[in-house]
This record gives sequence, C-alpha cells and structure tokens, in this order.
Amino acid sequence: MTEIFVDGDACPVRDEVYRVAERLGLVVYVVSNGSRPIRPPANPKIRMVTVGAGADVADDWIAERITKTDVCVTSDIPLASRCLAAGGRALSPSGRNWTTDNIGNALAGRAVSQHMREIGMNTGGPAPLTKADRSKFLSALDTAVQAALRERPQN
Repeated sequence: MTEIFVDGDACPVRDEVYRVAERLGLVVYVVSNGSRPIRPPANPKIRMVTVGAGADVADDWIAERITKTDVCVTSDIPLASRCLAAGGRALSPSGRNWTTDNIGNALAGRAVSQHMREIGMNTGGPAPLTKADRSKFLSALDTAVQAALRERPQN
C-alpha cells in the first residue's frame, strides 16, 4: 500500500497532501514532535503521529518506515536523503523532487549554509510559498505518488 509521510511540524503544504491522498484513497502519516498543534481533517486515513522531543526523532520515525512504494514530504534535506536511501521518494514543499542525482549537492549546500550561520552570517530563510509553488508541489506530488503506485506488487 502506498503511503505518504509528512514531516509535519513545519510543512506548509499539508492541506494539499490531504487533498491528493483523499482523491487517491491513500494513508497519510503526519509526524510531529507535538511542539505545534496540528489539526488534520476528520479522515481515518490521515493519522497523526506524535513522537518524543529531540533532534531527528520525527525523522527517525519516518526513515524507519518508508519503503519504495511510499512518498515523504519534507523540507529537511538529510531526511530526504535517508528516505531515498531506503528506496522511497522524497519531495520538498516547493515541489522539488529529491533524487539520488541531486541530493548530494543539496546536502553540501546545506552544510555550507550551516557553516555560514555558525560564523555569524545571516543566510535568510526560505521564501514564502507562492500559488505557483503550491501548483508545482501538487504536480510533483501527483507524479511521485503515481510512480510509487506503480512500484506496488500486482495481485
């Protein structure tokens, strides 16, 4: 069964994920450490998972469960890398499809940005999502889910 895992605490496209999942009848796991209240719609296929506090606890929960038939939505590049290593698919809220071909450069860029912040440089944060970004995300999510569905064993 194809499932969607959402790195929930800072995900700006949860509503879009819910719509796609409902249309396709997929289960969604919204994984959060509970620091921000998240109210998913009343749908039994949308499941809130609250993990303990701590660095990477939500990431660990997702990375331990994702399979080649699943999709993860995350802004966290190291989590995306772990999902790819497990054979799953990973997608950013802006619609970027993470692949084994582009994740290495993204990890390197993240390390450079982190170093710049550590030495006191202001690197800014991500730009707010636009309507175009949300549209790009919906298209990318549909593509990723359709690819994951094709991975399911046929009976």
